[in-house]
Amino acid sequence: MKKAVLIIVIVIIVGLLIFAGYFIYKNTSFLRFSSNEKMVMENNQNIIEDVAEQDIDMVKLENKTLQVEDKYSTGVFGQKRRLNLPKNFEANVYIAGLENPRFFDIDDQDNLIVADKGLGAILLIKDEDRDGVADQEVIIDRDLRVIHSVDYFQGDLYAAEEHQILKYNNLKSDGSYENKEVIISGLPDDGGHSTRTVMIGIDGKIYVSIGSSCNVCEEDDSRRAAIMRYNLDGSGEEIYSSGLRNSVGIEFWKGQLWSVDNGRDLIGDDLPPEEVNIVKQGQNYGWPYCYGRGIANPEYPDKSEFCQKETEFPTYKMQAHSASLGIGFLPASNKIFPNSLKNNIFIGFHGSWNRTTPTGYKVVRIDTDRKGAAALNFVTGWLDEDGNS
Repeated sequence: MKKAVLIIVIVIIVGLLIFAGYFIYKNTSFLRFSSNEKMVMENNQNIIEDVAEQDIDMVKLENKTLQVEDKYSTGVFGQKRRLNLPKNFEANVYIAGLENPRFFDIDDQDNLIVADKGLGAILLIKDEDRDGVADQEVIIDRDLRVIHSVDYFQGDLYAAEEHQILKYNNLKSDGSYENKEVIISGLPDDGGHSTRTVMIGIDGKIYVSIGSSCNVCEEDDSRRAAIMRYNLDGSGEEIYSSGLRNSVGIEFWKGQLWSVDNGRDLIGDDLPPEEVNIVKQGQNYGWPYCYGRGIANPEYPDKSEFCQKETEFPTYKMQAHSASLGIGFLPASNKIFPNSLKNNIFIGFHGSWNRTTPTGYKVVRIDTDRKGAAALNFVTGWLDEDGNS
């Protein structure tokens, strides 16, 4: 009897050890130890060896106090915060106290229009005295479902909920509009990545990015892990490009559609790379079968030939698990940033969860004049010296 009990106990212990090992293997963030100063430095600063003298001021980041007006000096801004920026750059809080702001756009009067996912609302934020700090906030609409992105186009506002695209006709500077209509309905909403990004293209059509329903799987709905295209009235649905696991940030620049794509999890701290893609119509970018430059995922070893011969490779690669979200280029009218940055793409990193050592939590830039250029830190410091974000 005692022998049987002992065997049962041993089996239970072995089972628990196997489960613990599997859990840790599948969830590397569980292993996060206190990040040391070197780890944080590597995330927050650029390596400046071999940097040309004329580029030093843009590559070497200086630690500066974040400027905060008194009315916003509460909560997380109740004490001094610091960020790392290039020489001659400063950062200030434009508005604080929002719930969970995601994507935003600017209207014809330079008002900020924000999709606040936490509040479930679209906000119009004004800087009446033009001092660089917001002083008025108006709710355009509320009670919205996973509201994530907005795009202001020719006087109208387009907004993306999880399951549909809205249009606010003739949006005025006081936040009012003529009427609201659902122009695209029935988007996939069965779980997984729930945010949708909407953008009006240079061809006057609507582009909608829809993420995957899972980490790695073959989708039942072909609109998943894809960028869709529609006519401006919401008709003519078509898959513009596929194999994009979660291209949250999309942007048109110089006649091309650019995107940043979030790679899969659970195959290590440094795999797969996050991607910057120039998205072409009718092309496949590999997911779920491939990552990086045509490398087959371990779940699909038989797809190696497909990955190498039938998929588009990323234009640029970035640190795995950085969670690249928003992207942007300097407008042609730019008169503030130096000309050396005019062909740079700027990318906001949400930050990691599935990584032993935290990474991301910053804004980086890539010089698109240089083929194969690496991402350079532009604004960092949201990951502090203790490895906390």
